[in-house]
Amino acid sequence: MHNKLYIVFGVLCILFVALIFRLMYIEYTSGEKYEKIVLSQQEYDSTIIPYKRGDIVDSKGTVLATSVDVYNVILDSKVLHANEEKISSTIAYLTQCFPEITADQVNQEITDNPDREYTVLAKHVSYEEKAAFEALMNGEDTKDQIAGIWFEKEYTRTYPYNSLASAMIGFANATTGVIGLENQYNDTLNGTNGRSYGYLNADSNLEQTVIEPENGYSLVATIDTNIQSIVESAILQANEEMKQETEGQATGSNNTAVLVMDPQNGDVLAMASYPNFDLNNPKDLSAYFTEEELAGMSDEDKMNQLNKLWQNYTISNTFEPGSTFKPFTEAMGLDSGSLRGDETYICDGSEWVSGHEIHCVNRSGHGTEDLRGALRDSCNDALMQMVRAIGPANFAKYSREYGFGQKTGIDLPGEASTASLIFSEEQLARTESNLAVSSFGQGFNVTMIQLASSFCSLINGGNIYQPHVVKKIVDGSGNTVQEISPVVTKETVSQEVSDTLRDYMYTVVSEGTGAKAAVEGYAIGGKTGTAEKVPRGSGNYVVSFIGFAPVDDPQVVVYVVVDEPHVADQSHCSQSSYIAKNIFSQILPYMNIERMDSVAAE
Repeated sequence: MHNKLYIVFGVLCILFVALIFRLMYIEYTSGEKYEKIVLSQQEYDSTIIPYKRGDIVDSKGTVLATSVDVYNVILDSKVLHANEEKISSTIAYLTQCFPEITADQVNQEITDNPDREYTVLAKHVSYEEKAAFEALMNGEDTKDQIAGIWFEKEYTRTYPYNSLASAMIGFANATTGVIGLENQYNDTLNGTNGRSYGYLNADSNLEQTVIEPENGYSLVATIDTNIQSIVESAILQANEEMKQETEGQATGSNNTAVLVMDPQNGDVLAMASYPNFDLNNPKDLSAYFTEEELAGMSDEDKMNQLNKLWQNYTISNTFEPGSTFKPFTEAMGLDSGSLRGDETYICDGSEWVSGHEIHCVNRSGHGTEDLRGALRDSCNDALMQMVRAIGPANFAKYSREYGFGQKTGIDLPGEASTASLIFSEEQLARTESNLAVSSFGQGFNVTMIQLASSFCSLINGGNIYQPHVVKKIVDGSGNTVQEISPVVTKETVSQEVSDTLRDYMYTVVSEGTGAKAAVEGYAIGGKTGTAEKVPRGSGNYVVSFIGFAPVDDPQVVVYVVVDEPHVADQSHCSQSSYIAKNIFSQILPYMNIERMDSVAAE
C-alpha cells in the first residue's frame, strides 16, 4: 500500500511539474494572444471626451467666435428593458424636459432594438435642459423612477456678434473651418479628444483610465470690434441710401468693401464686405431673396449664391483700381529720377495714343498741371505724359516692387492671384496705349489687400508689411504660444518721396477730388478712383477712395471700394468718399488721434 501511494504521489508531482512547464511555455510563446482573448471577453466602457475648439477674440479680448457646451440625450435600451417597471416614468420625464423627444419615439426604439446600448434621442440640448433632467435623476422622490438615460457632451460653435466681420472670421461645421480664420487656422483652433476607458476585471471591479482632452489654441485677431462695427454701419447706411435711388434691388451695390489698416505694421483693424451673412446661420439667403425666388432656385443655384455671399471681396475679388493708382505712378517717377518734381503739363482734355483718343476726366482740360495738381484734379492727361518719361522698364520694375501681380500672403484663405492680370514690360513696350492707361489704373487688375498694403508703403517711408489678421496665438490660460511679428516684405520708395506723396495727397482731400472725405479738425490725405468696367461703355464702374490720417504721422489707412453702385450715374458716384468720411469721423477720435483746430473741411 505504501509503495502504491508513493507511485501515485510521484506521478502527481511529475504531472504538476509538467503542467508548470507547459504554462510557462504557453506564456512565453502565446501569452499576448491569450491575454487579448481574455480581455475581449470582459465588458468595456469607452467614452470620448471632446476637446473644446479655441476661441477667436479681437485685439482687445472681445470674443468673436467660441464653443459652448451642448449635450446629446442617449438611451440605453438594454438597461431600460432590465428595469421594465421604470419605462413609463422614464419616458414621462424625458418628454417633460425635452419637447423634441416623443413617447412614441422612445417606445419604438425600445421595441425595435431592445439590446442596443446607444441611441441618440436628442442632439445639442442646452446645459440648462440637461441640468433640469439630472435634477430629476438625482432627486429623492424621482431617482428610482428613471433608468437607461445618460448624456454625451459636445461643443457647438457660436458667434456672439452674428454677421460682424463674417467673411474674415468665417464659420465652422463641427470641427472643420469652412472659410475665413476658421479655415485658415483650423489645425490651431482644433485640439485632441480625450477618452475614458473602463472595464470589469476578474473580481468584477470597475477599472477606469481617463485621458484628458487637449483643447485647441485661441486666436487674438488684429481687428478692433468697435472699428469693425463703425465700418459695417457706414457700409449699411450707404447701401440703404443707394437703394433709395433704385427699385427692386436687394442691396445698394454689387458689393461694398472696406479695409482699415495700420500702415506702420500691416495690422488689419477692420475688414468688411457687404452683402454679408449671419455666421450662426450661414446658409440663410432670405435677406437677399424672396420666398418665391428661393423656391424657384435649384440646390446648385443656392450653393452658387452662398459661395458668392461667403466670398471675402477684400482679398478674393480683382478689379481695375482706377485713379487710386495715380500716386503710385508719380511715386515711381520721383523715386527712379524719371521725374524731378518741378515738371508741368498741359491738359487739353485728352491724349492721342497709338491712334486712339484717351480722354481726361475733364474733357475740356485742366490747363497747366504740376505733379501736385495732377493728383488734386485726378488729371489723366498729365499722368499719360508723365508715364512716357517713366517708361515701360521703370513702370514694370516698380509695379513688381509694389507687389502688384503677386499675392500678399495674408493669413486668410482665398487670396486671388493677379499674376496674369497685369501688363509685362514687353506688353507695355509693345503697345503704347497699355502704358498710357496703366498710368491712371486701367487695363490691369489688383485686389484690395494688394493695393492697400502697397499704399501703406507710400506713406510710411517705403516699407510694405505683410498684411495679417492674427496678432498672436494663446492657450486656454491666455499664455502666448506664438507672437505674429510685423514682417517687411518689400521696400518701395525713399522717405523723401513718401513725404512728398503724403503732402500731395493732403491737397487731394483739402482742395481736390477727395474733398467729400474731409473731416473737420483732421489732416487727411488720400485719392479717389473711378474705374470703368469691361465691357467699356456699359455704364458700370468701380468707385473707390483710399485715405490716411494724420498726414504728418499716418496711423490709419481706410480703403473703400463700391463695385457698381446702384445709382443713375455710377461714374459720378461719391459714395466711397462719403463712406470714408463717415468712418474717419468716428474712428479718429476713438483712436485718440489729436484734433487740429486749424484744419477745416472744405
